Amino acid sequence: MLAYRAGDADAFTTLYRRYRGSLYRYLAQQCGDPAVAEELYQEVWIKVVKARADYQPLARFSTWVFRIARHRLIDHYRKHSPQALAQLAPNADDQDQVDDLIACLPAPGHETPHALHERHHAAHRINMALAALPPAQREVFLLAEEGGLTLEEIAVATDSGRETTKSRLRYALTKLRHSLQDLL
Repeated sequence: MLAYRAGDADAFTTLYRRYRGSLYRYLAQQCGDPAVAEELYQEVWIKVVKARADYQPLARFSTWVFRIARHRLIDHYRKHSPQALAQLAPNADDQDQVDDLIACLPAPGHETPHALHERHHAAHRINMALAALPPAQREVFLLAEEGGLTLEEIAVATDSGRETTKSRLRYALTKLRHSLQDLL
């Protein structure tokens, strides 16, 4: 980001390539709507471009960009649905959204139909387990897994204490292991 701030356009391309997948997946898992996730995703990158001149490296870039993404989610739900802000969960009954997410996953061409069915089933189960987590736990888990953020960085991004973040992550992992124990 410092190189981009200094005028190196290729540095932006590098940042975009590095974070495009994890950032989009974070937004999609949090809001559960691919169209909304795409809109928020574009807004995050617009914010990055606009903030270029004022960027200060107070934390890792990943912490900064995922914090922007989290704030865009909050702003979206404040504007469109205060009730949805509390939930931040995909509709577990909406099989079309799950199917769209699974369709985006890359799969080798040599996989059998049975293997594809198993992957579909596992992805559905994982999405259901993620949707069943309390919003704060899901958010911390996704920031750790999709964003690659440390506990300290997650605490900064979510405006919570390190120990609170650690507890939320531990509870999320425990619940996911319990929900998905037959897949492990």
